[in-house]
Amino acid sequence: MDAIYKIEVDPVNNILRQYLAGFFEPADVERFVADRNAAFGQLTCGPNQHLALVDARHVKIQQQEVVQAFQAVLANPPLRSRKLAFVVSHSLACKQLQRAASGRDARFFHSAAEAEAWLLGRDGVSPRLAKSNAPEWHMPWKRGVQGLTTDA
Repeated sequence: MDAIYKIEVDPVNNILRQYLAGFFEPADVERFVADRNAAFGQLTCGPNQHLALVDARHVKIQQQEVVQAFQAVLANPPLRSRKLAFVVSHSLACKQLQRAASGRDARFFHSAAEAEAWLLGRDGVSPRLAKSNAPEWHMPWKRGVQGLTTDA
């Protein structure tokens, strides 16, 4: 599966939601970073005050060059989020994400609802309430819908 990503901005909660899937090449990382950086303009908070949720459940194991590129992205101080949550599956790709996020106070979750509840400081709320606020959203490649590309 080629690289797929989608970026959504929640300006009310100042959350930058990023969905990643497939196998990335260095050029894919560059396009993703450019699109992600453009999305910062839609946030209503100050620098480094936003929250970031990265849904990487469908990311394949990446080549080392790509892991290093994502590590550089996560370490970039001017664009760092206040809190960073990853939604992951049980795979070796999760280990790569943990390595890329070293040096960050990032948390790893198995559902978007748990991740968003933690980001918003509601990790003590019932899972039903958290799920209603953060559905398992916008992942058309899970349903086989065609057309989601890196141009998202």
